[in-house]
Amino acid sequence: MGLGSGGSSSNTGGYSSSDVYLLAKVIAAEARGESYTGQVAVGAVVLNRVDSSSFPDTVAGVVYQKGAFSAVTDSNWSVAPDNTSRKAAQDAINGWDPTGGAIYYYNPAKTSNRWIRTRPVVTTIGRHVFCK
Repeated sequence: MGLGSGGSSSNTGGYSSSDVYLLAKVIAAEARGESYTGQVAVGAVVLNRVDSSSFPDTVAGVVYQKGAFSAVTDSNWSVAPDNTSRKAAQDAINGWDPTGGAIYYYNPAKTSNRWIRTRPVVTTIGRHVFCK
């Protein structure tokens, strides 16, 4: 059940095919070059936000929330989801959350945002720090 140790099923967990595609797209744009676990982690953060009362309650609402994901407004957004990002999206939907419930992440080498650095850190995966 979402452990990511085998092939992904096609269960969409109540999400539409466009939600799955959008989740894969944000994974491809935000986590390109990260390990597979890091890619699933980015997807899990999006889904954790959908489940949180502090954020919009849809994948599109979370992904397109102003300022939420820098890749949505830069050239990374034109990257099409590949098979790996699609599988990572499916594993996140199936319940694999390597972040332990994180709702934020950042790359400390790339962010100058002081606020994000005040958030309680849950884990670090690759170049991303995941926090609550």
